[in-house]
Amino acid sequence: MRQNQVRFWVVLALLVGTALFLRSRSHAENLPARQALASFPARVADWTSRGDILISDDIRKILGEGDFMQRVYARSPGEPPIEFFLAYFPSQRTGSSFHSPKNCLPGSGWEPVESSHIPLRRADGQVVLVNRYILQRGSNRLFVLYWYQSQGRAVASEYWAKFYQVMDAIGKNRTDGALVRVSTPQALGESVESSQKRAMAYAEEIVPILPQFIPE
Repeated sequence: MRQNQVRFWVVLALLVGTALFLRSRSHAENLPARQALASFPARVADWTSRGDILISDDIRKILGEGDFMQRVYARSPGEPPIEFFLAYFPSQRTGSSFHSPKNCLPGSGWEPVESSHIPLRRADGQVVLVNRYILQRGSNRLFVLYWYQSQGRAVASEYWAKFYQVMDAIGKNRTDGALVRVSTPQALGESVESSQKRAMAYAEEIVPILPQFIPE
């Protein structure tokens, strides 16, 4: 019940804010400087890139206009890799926007098993909640962490991400934002705790790097 009330007030605020947001559409949007995702480090702590995964034209059409990267990182032989997906949208006024993994991953054959929130520690010592998502396809399991990030703010809720988008459009004339997703396959016989620890370790390493590619 409480969650439904929160969603109600968020949606209401969005509706009110949209009216103000539309008034600012005639002004050129503020697009901050940033590095292209293609220059994201090939080495992150102990993880080394195995190369980028090609994002098909069909997927790009769904995503819309933006800068996207999907890359595999490995730490040691025999250990399951990390798959890192980052979608940055410089403007979300034209309809291009992040899509929740809860919508796109099941559409690719994965079935949800468990969903919750988990705290992620940032480099400044602050802790933010991110989404913890476990999926299964046949005998394979996938552990996923994801969150929405914009202008120095990281949130787990898609509703709050949209709310802040409207507020930032009004206050800063910016609608840029990103979806950050870290996933790793759960090896046969491996515990959920082990795959979670691996994904969290990688996520904590990229957090201080992200502002170069997702402007604050």
